[in-house]
Amino acid sequence: MMLRSTEDGDRYELASPMALPKAGGFLWNQKMMIQITCRGYATAQFMQPEPSKYAHAPNLEAKTFMQPEQNYYAHHPGRFVYIKDEETGQLFSAPFEPVRATLDRFVFSVGKSDISWAVEHLGIRVEMTLVIPTHDVVELWSVKVTNLSGRPRKISVYPYFPFGYMSWMNQEAEWRPDLGGIVSSSITPYQKASDYWKNKFLKDKSYFLTETPPVSWEAMQQAFEGEGSLHAPSSLEQPELSCSDARYETPVAVVQYRAELKPNEQREYRFLFGPAYDDTEIRTIRDKYLSKEGFAQTAREYAEYIGKGKGCLQIETPDKHVDNFVNNWLPRQCYYHGDVNRLTTDPQTRNYLQDNMGMSYIKPEVARKAFLIAVSQQEKNGAMPDGILLTEGAELKYINQIPHTDHCIWLPVTLEAYLSETGDYDLLKVPVKGMHGDTYTVFERFSRAMDWLVSARDTRGLSYIAQGDWCDPLNMVGYKGKGVSGWQTVATAFALKLWADVCEQEGKADLAAHYRESAKEVNDAANVHLWDGDWYARGITDDNVIFGVKEDLEGRIWLNPQTWSILSGAASTEQISRMLPQVDSQMSTPYGTVMFAPPYSGMRENVGRVTQKYPGSAENGSVYNHAAVFYVHSLYSIGETDRAYDVLRKMIPGPSDEDYVQRGQLPVYIPNYYRGAYQQYPRTAGRSSQLFNTGTVSWAYRSFIEGLCGLRGDAKGLQIQPQLPSTWDAIKVARIFRGATFVVDVHRSADVKEVVVKHEGQVLPEARFTDIKPGETYQLSVSVPK
Repeated sequence: MMLRSTEDGDRYELASPMALPKAGGFLWNQKMMIQITCRGYATAQFMQPEPSKYAHAPNLEAKTFMQPEQNYYAHHPGRFVYIKDEETGQLFSAPFEPVRATLDRFVFSVGKSDISWAVEHLGIRVEMTLVIPTHDVVELWSVKVTNLSGRPRKISVYPYFPFGYMSWMNQEAEWRPDLGGIVSSSITPYQKASDYWKNKFLKDKSYFLTETPPVSWEAMQQAFEGEGSLHAPSSLEQPELSCSDARYETPVAVVQYRAELKPNEQREYRFLFGPAYDDTEIRTIRDKYLSKEGFAQTAREYAEYIGKGKGCLQIETPDKHVDNFVNNWLPRQCYYHGDVNRLTTDPQTRNYLQDNMGMSYIKPEVARKAFLIAVSQQEKNGAMPDGILLTEGAELKYINQIPHTDHCIWLPVTLEAYLSETGDYDLLKVPVKGMHGDTYTVFERFSRAMDWLVSARDTRGLSYIAQGDWCDPLNMVGYKGKGVSGWQTVATAFALKLWADVCEQEGKADLAAHYRESAKEVNDAANVHLWDGDWYARGITDDNVIFGVKEDLEGRIWLNPQTWSILSGAASTEQISRMLPQVDSQMSTPYGTVMFAPPYSGMRENVGRVTQKYPGSAENGSVYNHAAVFYVHSLYSIGETDRAYDVLRKMIPGPSDEDYVQRGQLPVYIPNYYRGAYQQYPRTAGRSSQLFNTGTVSWAYRSFIEGLCGLRGDAKGLQIQPQLPSTWDAIKVARIFRGATFVVDVHRSADVKEVVVKHEGQVLPEARFTDIKPGETYQLSVSVPK
């Protein structure tokens, strides 16, 4: 079997380094993140407070976001161990790179709180395990080597951890006997005198510390490789490494251990790898972690830390692969997003709010705090900024310097989930002092944001797009100040509708009526100017060219306007009946529903750089899961159960080997996209971006909780409206809600025409449970129509 999960679902184990070569897992804490592949390549970063690296590429690299479909190459940063048979000179490496020997056994095991490998070759087993602590920036590596050959063996073990090209200004490395490892030092390059003070306290050292003193070492990359390259380094042909240093040369950390092993004898080595400011910090880290007890305690503490994100839902359905993902891996990914905000100091406002929406189901207090932080940065005119600054001295960077118009929309959209889950309407009464010195309650700030949305429209009543809405690279539709967004128009109506509901709940009937009337005006404008007969257009350019319509050969139909027209109420029942078959026929693929179709093949100057991305990748017509999960949410809102579940299920890799291979990813997270262009390029369609940063996951978790299981809160209690796929007869659910536990048995019955809920043998007067007491467990029997 190529891929299997453990019985408890806590781990996935891959049995080949070649079937899914880019497949990997990730670990994080609030200061660092590492993503590592089955073959040993790694991408790691830490916060100081901006994202930085302690293991670099072998050449000068630009500071960028994590790249989709990251390409790996021989000298890509990674964590490797060479094994040499001292009697024959034969060589292999673990996990697989750089030697790429044909292994007798390979297991890559991704757990929720650690990542490990077990490889066997030449009668030797190598086991590697990575854990990280809950707060510090350091990787803890254990390497166990076991003699399986049934005879005495003489081997050398060489951990190889490249530091890479650290700086064109200043870099070096040497063995430090006083610290027990190889330490590299560098100076972060700069030009401006003012940057010296910014950089002065950066952690420009990287270290590789050993618990067991080695017999030799190498600190210079070229001395290690020689003429043999990484698959057969020249230095490994010698009895010992040369004990080199690196003086303005590319540094590396390689150490050598000799082991004479009896049959079945095992040796274990422990190492630390990470960044530091100075020697004192390195010593502190060594003393804290580098021991058997330190490793064991760290593993326990980190498992407890990850366990805090276990979520509020456990399901038992006919699809055991979905059960495993929802019960174990989806809440973990939601927790990551809300816990560290993608390890940036200025998350986009829409990302910040949606990522923290997921925390409503995991740590509601974190979501609550996020709303307060976000609205404290509201502009004087009620608009929300493009990014939320999370640390002192943080600045809006990259995409956050480009004006987008959608950020206010996400306030009521994400608040709906928080209020449904917690019933915490007191949040609305909290006064918040803003960055401009003004003070308003949360309720008032949300109202001001809605007023801004109403005002940010043209004379037709359509919403301006500026240089982007939710879709960042739609940057040339409205850069002259006239272009409008079809999605933003109907999304504005949805936001207004949601806020009107909150106003009504708060006893402000006049405000509720006002915002409902505004929503109707916006929806009416969408129907007059954007309805194209079978679907809604994506927008109208600065020069009054409508796009996302039947006449377009590329970018003809976009998913988001259809989704949000359903949510906003713009689309009538008759319009929906025309839209959904078009989505099915033009946008559905075996790997999910694409963001739009067909993809663009070249630049369209009145649309923008989305048309320059490769067809089927990223926003250019991929299965962009964030857009697809909005669609799922809308489908559940109108009872389109089978369509909703079909789209939702396709976000998860598997369960067939063919699907895993095509996507190239383990089912331990949802990526931001799978390749589209299914008709044009079927060979690459479905390929995962391998990026786990995505606004998809909060919505996916919400869709499983509130859509599939139908267990959604409101001001009165817990609504119970399961939406089972037509092929399912029953599911079982355990749901934590407002401190109570609901154990729900859902089954189809020919005896009911609507959802019927029983508690302690009594039929509830409606499909809602009220008077919920924290700490209690409620057993419910739920009958749904056949």
